[in-house]
Amino acid sequence: MKLPYSWLQELVPQLPPAPDLEPVLASMGLPLEGIEEVPAPAEGVVLAAVTAAEPLEGTQLTRLSLDVGPHGARTIASGAPNAVGLSAGTMVALVTPGTRLGDVEYGVRAMQGVESWGMAASAKELGIGEASAGLLLFPAGTAAPGTPLRELWAADRVLDVEVTPNRADVLSALGLARDLAAFLGLALVEPEAGPQPSGEGEIRVVLPPRGVTLERDPSQKLRFGCDHFAARTVSGVQNGPSPLWMQRRLTLAGMRPIDLIVDTSNYVMLELGQPTALYDRRDVQGDQIIVSFGLRQGETVRDLLGGEHTVGPEDLLIRDGREVQIPTVAEAFATAGEAQPGQGVLGIAGIVGGDHGHVRADTEDVVIESAHFDPVLLRRTSTRLGLKTDAVYRYERGVDPLLAPRGANRVAGLLAQHGGGRPFPGATVVGQPDLPGPIEATGEQIRALLGMEVGTDEMAALLTRLGCGVERDGDHLTVTPPSWRVDLSIWQDLAEEVARLHGYAHLPETLPTLRVHTSNLGAERASQERATLRRTLSGLGFQEVVTYTFTSDEEAGKARSERPGVRLRNPLTADRTGMRTALYPSLLKAAQAHPKGERALLFEIGRIFPAEGEQERLGLLMRGPLAPQTHAPGVAGNFRAFRGLAEAFAASLGAELDVRQRRGDAVPPALHPGIAGEVVWNGQGVGWLGALHPEIAQAFGLKGDTFLLEAGLPLPGRAWAFRDPSRAPAAWRDLAVIAPNAASYGDIAALLRREAGELLESVEPFDVYEGAPIPEGQRSLAVRLVFRGARTLTDAEVDPVMDRLIQAVRAQGWSIREK
Repeated sequence: MKLPYSWLQELVPQLPPAPDLEPVLASMGLPLEGIEEVPAPAEGVVLAAVTAAEPLEGTQLTRLSLDVGPHGARTIASGAPNAVGLSAGTMVALVTPGTRLGDVEYGVRAMQGVESWGMAASAKELGIGEASAGLLLFPAGTAAPGTPLRELWAADRVLDVEVTPNRADVLSALGLARDLAAFLGLALVEPEAGPQPSGEGEIRVVLPPRGVTLERDPSQKLRFGCDHFAARTVSGVQNGPSPLWMQRRLTLAGMRPIDLIVDTSNYVMLELGQPTALYDRRDVQGDQIIVSFGLRQGETVRDLLGGEHTVGPEDLLIRDGREVQIPTVAEAFATAGEAQPGQGVLGIAGIVGGDHGHVRADTEDVVIESAHFDPVLLRRTSTRLGLKTDAVYRYERGVDPLLAPRGANRVAGLLAQHGGGRPFPGATVVGQPDLPGPIEATGEQIRALLGMEVGTDEMAALLTRLGCGVERDGDHLTVTPPSWRVDLSIWQDLAEEVARLHGYAHLPETLPTLRVHTSNLGAERASQERATLRRTLSGLGFQEVVTYTFTSDEEAGKARSERPGVRLRNPLTADRTGMRTALYPSLLKAAQAHPKGERALLFEIGRIFPAEGEQERLGLLMRGPLAPQTHAPGVAGNFRAFRGLAEAFAASLGAELDVRQRRGDAVPPALHPGIAGEVVWNGQGVGWLGALHPEIAQAFGLKGDTFLLEAGLPLPGRAWAFRDPSRAPAAWRDLAVIAPNAASYGDIAALLRREAGELLESVEPFDVYEGAPIPEGQRSLAVRLVFRGARTLTDAEVDPVMDRLIQAVRAQGWSIREK
């Protein structure tokens, strides 16, 4: 939140200098993101009064005749859109000849036959704001023509305060000033209150019944929609530019001045924290405002900027008093159909005004809306519609439920003071908001939680400075939070406020006492397992990547993965519309960004969201050679190398890894049909690995071989037991099995291990042969069998095992190669 220092100093006159506020605000839990020095306009920029504005035929320029005071009558040509039709007396910021702004020095030049004496400037051109769409305009009589603008628009410092979501009470000049005054023990000067109402107002307001259940589920918390609404009318407002001081504050706070009526609403929101909406009374039929939920599923609303929004029975709307049958929520939910324009909709409550009823240049009679809306409902609606405005930013965090009448009165007073408006004496105020209830606490409780000594008397004094009502009975405190502190609801909140105002610097330095509850034993096991996986893979040369869990139908289709079933209601971008169903597309996108031709060993541990439910997965990717050929000739980036890395990974974790070939329909769509296998970890299938399908590689622009592995987590463990290493030598036997090509090495090795018994220590292939005299469609696979026992094995012990293995091979329909 940005606020000029001068505004805060007006509310807290004894405020320390701006640079000294940085540590103060940090101690308050409101750190500064920065302090921006905003200079005054350059010398040579003066106020000039418009005496005539005439469009130049055949151009997009306007000829402005100006009264520049000591400089006499001058003319300029301007292409700004708001220069057209300027009324006499309106004042502009004129850059006089000889004035330098940045690298440009302005002078007198001819434009379409008009001698342009300097330039009428925008806020951005003057370096005092971001608005660049039009000239900086001020009301007639702001100052004498020729007055230097810097005399009225002084240099200032803008504080950029970081506000946490729970501190909605400081999202305004008054709120921040109030908290500073309480923290520093300084006096607070309240802003003007505006004309106080007497009697009923001219506008009748109809609120929806409280306690309506939007979820249509009795177990859900009831939402009230709107529980406090204030309406006032002001007639005879002369709309036009807002006063210079108001434009200055809005500009420094990062808002663009528009006109008096709109600027007044924005100013009161920044000053008090109360959003307001102002309507042209001509459009408020029957002088009645109805606050209701949508009439049906598919009702459409056009906002004041021309955007179309589809709303429904869960969205709160502001309507005028035309004849509309307001259904119950259940009836509205049941009434669906084609989209139909909303009837008499003045706005989407607390979010954006409607095209119907919005303030125009010729608006004179104004209806002021100032209300308190349910933050949860507004957050849901704004998120679903993708509308994030300054008003909903405050409402969804919690606006003071009693602030609505004060906001309406302040707007009415400013329109009367600067627009010549006449506020109607009465006001319409309906509803009764729920206020924070009293909180019971003891000084001992708070001291025990904070771990520091603070007297109960001091606690009561600190909380009173915050605006709380405090009743003390010995060590017992009954605290009633002020209406603007909607975040105070339990005694721990009070303890936090005591610590904040007493000063975090007074917290003693103590060593924490570690108490591990039995229910927490082993709670860190999952994170330790993930850390072990990361450490092991990093040791093998893999680099971890962290990618978005969001994807799109297009990306899923390109990667041949399952399309996302979990959709985002408000996606950030068009390529992130759903939750991913596999890890490997994210790894492929990461590989795209990797330098071409270089080795890429990537891994990710993340979550996916397939149809069967959320899962945690491990993904590996390899591209390119494992080592430069000059250092390690022959270390190629092929499938055997990738499988070797996977086996080394398993061996480092003390696990057994096997790969069983997949064929036909069992091959994952992401893999090459001929280079695909199932990952078997400690005897359990956990995922797949293989070469990326060439068509997917082409779609992602990945030239050269790319290999993938994806497995579910946690990886299955196995029982651990210690066994002394054998001192006896091993007995080796070689066996060549002739089997059909469809029989994989994994099938053959599994058969041999199963039949060999405990003496078999390992099975390793060393030769594959196809051709004569091996029958066509078959191959010879030679393996080395290593046997070991507690003592040196004899032929009489090993030969029976070999006979058993040969019989098992032949029983499978295979044969033994003799030569």
